[in-house]
Amino acid sequence: MPLPPVDTYFFSHLIKVQPSDIDELNHANNVQYVRWVQDTAGAHWLAVFPPGERENYIWVVQEHRIKYLRPALVGEELRCSTWLGDIRGALSQRFTSIVRASDNVLLCEAETWWVLLDPGTGRPRRIEPQVIQRLKEPLP
Repeated sequence: MPLPPVDTYFFSHLIKVQPSDIDELNHANNVQYVRWVQDTAGAHWLAVFPPGERENYIWVVQEHRIKYLRPALVGEELRCSTWLGDIRGALSQRFTSIVRASDNVLLCEAETWWVLLDPGTGRPRRIEPQVIQRLKEPLP
């Protein structure tokens, strides 16, 4: 995963690994990481676009690339951080890192390509400059 520019805004939130996240190997199942990556992007979107505005947009995943580095264990608190990368037309690249909050050890890194759709037509829609700006600015 490339290093972000110095002025990049990171959205972060904390999650706790639940017993239901654990598989037969006694660590978080890989599918849970995918869910956490998507949930982090969703939490960022909900934080910057309030009800009444967010309904004008639909985001769908085009592609996930995930690198699993270390296991997450039940009860651990994880910091999930996301930031925007390249934006082209209706496509938005988003990076996510998941670290163990207690010691900042990187557990997982991901790159996801999202497609913005028009809710009326279901067709791809160019990402407007004001949408990009809000996603790249710190929360008030």
